Amino acid sequence: MPVSTQMSAFETPDRACSHFGLRWFTPTNEVRLCGHATLASAAVLFRNKKNINSSLSFITLSGELIARQAGGQIILDLPLYSAYPQALQEVEELVKAAVGNMNVQDVRYSPDTKKLLVRLSDIYDRSDLEKLNVDAQELLRTKAARKVEGVIVTLKGKAGGKLESHDFYSRYFAPWNGVPEDPVTGSAHAVLSSYWSQQLGKKEMCAFQCSPRGGELKILLRDDGRVDIGGQAVSVLEGSLTI
Repeated sequence: MPVSTQMSAFETPDRACSHFGLRWFTPTNEVRLCGHATLASAAVLFRNKKNINSSLSFITLSGELIARQAGGQIILDLPLYSAYPQALQEVEELVKAAVGNMNVQDVRYSPDTKKLLVRLSDIYDRSDLEKLNVDAQELLRTKAARKVEGVIVTLKGKAGGKLESHDFYSRYFAPWNGVPEDPVTGSAHAVLSSYWSQQLGKKEMCAFQCSPRGGELKILLRDDGRVDIGGQAVSVLEGSLTI
C-alpha cells in the first residue's frame, strides 16, 4: 500500500497474480485516476514482492491500466485526454488566482478530467514556473471552481538552457481533492501529453513537473489513442499496517 499525503493506493495483493484491483484516495476523497500511486503500486509488486510477470494489469475506475518494466523505469499505459479551447472570460478569475499577472498564451479545458490547462507565455522559463506562488485555497473561492477539479500550469521547454532540456514543464494544483499541489501527476500528463503533442508535432517527449519534490516523465503517444508514461520509483519507508 503506497502511502503519501497526496494520494494513497489500495490494491489486492497476490505475488503470483498479474491482475489486481486498484483504487486511489486523497486525504479527502476517492479519485478516478492517479498515475504516481499506480507507479508506486507496480514498483512494490515488481521489486518488493518479486512479482515474476512481465506486465501487471490494474482494474480501476479509469478502466484497465497496464504497468511494465523497461530500462530501469516503470511504464504506465494510461488513457489520453483532450483539452479544448476555453474562453478566458469564463475562467479569468481562476486563471488570475493561479498565475497572477503572468502572461498567458493559451487556456484549455478537459471535460473528461475536469482539469483546466493554463499555458504561460513562451517568454518565461522553468525558473519562473518554479517561483510561482499559488494559494490553493484561493482557487476554490473563484466562480469557475464549480466546473474544475484541478489546475495545470504549463510552459514550453527551451532547448540548450542551463538546466536539463525538457519538451515542457508543469505544476498541478488540486485543492478540490484535498491536494494543494501534487508532486508528480500522471493524470495531469494524460492531458498534457495530448496538448503538447499537438503543439510540438511530437509523439515522444520528455517532461518535468516543477513541484518542490519534482519529477521527470518520459512520454510516448501510441497509435491506439493511449499514452505510455514512464518514471522511476524509490522506496523510502517499509512497514506493516494492521487493520
